[in-house]
This record gives sequence, structure tokens and C-alpha cells, in this order.
Amino acid sequence: MQILLAEDDDGVAAALMEVLYDHGHSTRRVRYGKDVLTYHRSSDLLLLDLGLPDTDGLDVLRALRALSDMSVVVLTARGDERSVVRGLRLGADDYLVKPVRLAELLARIDAVTRRTAARTAAGVRTVRAGDVEVDLDARRVRVAGAEVELTTKEFSVLAVLAGRVGTAVSREQVLDEVWGDTSQAVSRSLDVHLTQLRAKLGRPELLTTIRGFGYRLGDLTDPWD
Repeated sequence: MQILLAEDDDGVAAALMEVLYDHGHSTRRVRYGKDVLTYHRSSDLLLLDLGLPDTDGLDVLRALRALSDMSVVVLTARGDERSVVRGLRLGADDYLVKPVRLAELLARIDAVTRRTAARTAAGVRTVRAGDVEVDLDARRVRVAGAEVELTTKEFSVLAVLAGRVGTAVSREQVLDEVWGDTSQAVSRSLDVHLTQLRAKLGRPELLTTIRGFGYRLGDLTDPWD
């Protein structure tokens, strides 16, 4: 895979490029945000640091999303909640905070590329996590082959998470996409729907609460399609 690495720290860049090379990836390293927009067409995935010397990485992400739907994994020391939420809402496929374990980074890259391949496959709009299968077009859910009846709101919540399977999704993002509202009353409604959803799916280990942030559907070890 062709990876574009936007990282201004020479030591960090060298370590990442060595690991990526050892795992079969070809990597082009750039220092500046403007170079991301120059070279993105020849790459499959972008590893994006937010602390670039010429511009904020979030601005680079915003500009890139106007041009391309390439996979983006943010890799940065900026771990405050506001930056994480903004990065995901601007279109990052995943967000990792330095220092990151290299094995986890490689697993996240693999997970993102599998999800991207699934989304781009012709006619494929079915997401799988473990033995849970979510058909986004038909709005149907199966667990171990048996169909599960969900309410409209329950399915909508599940669809937001399934659309980014394996990736952390902020609570605010779920509230915004399903209800268009982040008020306290609506927030309590989300809690109720999540409790009902977990009970109906019967797979609590696949619907994880990330304390202080949000939720994730699936696990890095799941064989997603």
C-alpha cells in the first residue's frame, strides 16, 4: 500500500517509515500541509500529524476532504477531546494520540483499509462485526444469522456506529447524526436506546463504551468484510 506520511519530526518520521517498510508498505514522507494536497493522488492512505509547521493539520484534513475520500488516520500528540471530535467530524477514519504502540498503529491501518475496501466494493452496503451483520440499505440486522427487530431510532444509532466500524465515534457525533440535537434530554434518550440495543443484539462485547468520549462497534480482532 502507498502511504503518505505528514510528519515534521525527523525522528518520529524515520521510526514510522522503518516499521511501515518492514510490513510491506511504501511510504512518502512530507513535512508540510501543502505537500499533502500535492501528493495525495498517488497514495492510498494518509497518516496525518496535526502539528505541521505551515498550517494546522485539521485545516489540511478539511481541504483534503473537498478533493478526496482517501483513508486518513490522524496521528498526533493533540489528545484533547475537542481536537479528537473535530478530527473525526472533518472526516478522519481514525484518530490516534502519540505516543502510540506500533503494533496498534499497524492494526488500525489494516482495519481502516478493510473498511474502505468494503465501502468501495460495488453494491456492498453490509457491515459485519463478529457475527453481527448490519445491512445499511435494507435497514436489517442479523445476529448469528437470525434477524433482530430494531426500532427506527435503535437502527439509526447502530448505523452511525456501523458506518465507522472499529473506530471510536464521539457521543456528540451520534447525537448530532441521529437527533440533530445534543441537549441533555436527548442525551438521556441515547442512553436508553443504547441499553435496548445492547440487549437486543446480545453481544455487549461488540458495542463498547469509551469513557469520556463515545462508543465503538466491533473489535480490532474482528474479521470485518
